[in-house]
Amino acid sequence: MTRPPRPSAGPSPLLDAVRALVYRAEQVYEGGPAMPELHAAARRLDEPLRVAIAGRIKAGKSTLLNALVGQELAATDAGECTRIVTWYRDGHAYRVVAYPHSGPPRPLPPGPSGGVLDVSLDGLRADQVDRLVVDWPSAALSRMTLVDTPGMDSLSTELSRRAESTLGTDGEDEPAEVDAVVYLMRHVHGSDVRFLETFRNDPAERRPINTIAVLGRADEVGHGRVDALESAARVAARYQQDPRLQALCQMVLPVAGLLAATAATLREEEFRGITTLAQAGEAELERLLVTAARFTGAETDIAVDPARRAALLDRFGFFGLRLSVRLVQNGVATTAAALSRELSARAGLGPLRDALTGRFADRADVLKARSALLAVEAVLQRWPVPAAASLRHEYERITAGAHEFAEIRLLDTLRTGALMLTDLEKTDAYRLLGGDGAAPATRLAVDPHSPPDELRSAAIAVLAQWQRRAEHPSSTRDVREAARVLVRTCEELVLGAQPYPCAGAADIRHAAERMLP
Repeated sequence: MTRPPRPSAGPSPLLDAVRALVYRAEQVYEGGPAMPELHAAARRLDEPLRVAIAGRIKAGKSTLLNALVGQELAATDAGECTRIVTWYRDGHAYRVVAYPHSGPPRPLPPGPSGGVLDVSLDGLRADQVDRLVVDWPSAALSRMTLVDTPGMDSLSTELSRRAESTLGTDGEDEPAEVDAVVYLMRHVHGSDVRFLETFRNDPAERRPINTIAVLGRADEVGHGRVDALESAARVAARYQQDPRLQALCQMVLPVAGLLAATAATLREEEFRGITTLAQAGEAELERLLVTAARFTGAETDIAVDPARRAALLDRFGFFGLRLSVRLVQNGVATTAAALSRELSARAGLGPLRDALTGRFADRADVLKARSALLAVEAVLQRWPVPAAASLRHEYERITAGAHEFAEIRLLDTLRTGALMLTDLEKTDAYRLLGGDGAAPATRLAVDPHSPPDELRSAAIAVLAQWQRRAEHPSSTRDVREAARVLVRTCEELVLGAQPYPCAGAADIRHAAERMLP
């Protein structure tokens, strides 16, 4: 027996419309083979956003996940668990559950250390497990579930298939199990472009709004020098201007994943080791910090034994070691907490967190709605029963009529440069549509702490600007249609900032018209 849809917690007409569509589909297909997919789609609407971390082998996926969560949760070596798709979600207590390909879910005991990284598969082989689900109390996981995937170019066909199945890029009819992707790469390899193209190729024309690219080992771009992240930022900026990537991902960000993970979990004894290194002579440090073999094995008067040096190199890398020593020597970091903050700021994790919030979490309703619509579309294509004709009509009405999807389509058009707008208009339109983040203040380019009446005034001013563009006799048809989408966005921003009841769009338009010259 299907259950009636429940309204969303916040004002999300789109999510409510999609929830009602899924509910009606459950009624039409009740008792049939489509029910598991529809039940899964319904559950996804009420869960946190699902974000996959994907990339080729050794791109730094698990390391970046640890940095984002601020805990050493994901195994970063070549053990059994790195071969399994692993979901990390917010929970009341630590728990790991294996979902075998056949048989019921199985809670797993901790490994020898009692930690997450060496969890025991309890007699299961990695190829017998469909996924692992790790529950962990974490504020970072409360808004989005992170999904760690095996390398996309694994020599094992099975490993690659698992990742592709999760991401919906395996050529099957099954929709992706995730709503968005953070794709890691060292540089733009042909296989990276092919994956991003495949991830976009689906019935709903999945667009770059749900994909962010990351140079996940950015410190290696500058060969571990102290200014390596600056070099990586320039490379990322060039990639972001590449028309191929503009059509496939929202942005390209440089992140030193290893340093970010270490900064989030820095230990007091590690800080003491860095301090000891910083007190050594510059010439001796330069002699040691040339190769891994020399740093960990050479004879030296520095009071850090080879085992500790090896552990520091494993945790910090050459870039992190050089940077940490410099920060301590210059008096910028005088405590472990201060060093942790400085390293985190310099690792590039902050901009990535902001992007995940502004471009994914703040658009969670839109991304989850699209995922559910894809699931309904797949069911309608696979089982085209006569009773589902009205479902098809409703599906098309939602996908064509929802303003959120109109914004996404216009964002995509702006990325291709097809609209005859000035460069300033393109920049303003991109920001207004949420290309730089979905928060109202970000869209309107005002202080995020602005009171509602200031947001409302700013929205009305921008609305008047795009009304003029929509009505200007020299505007082409495409420009007029784009301007109308932007006007609708402004109207919704005005209503959202309204501190008292408003009669609706007519009043908003009247206020904007008073601002026209």
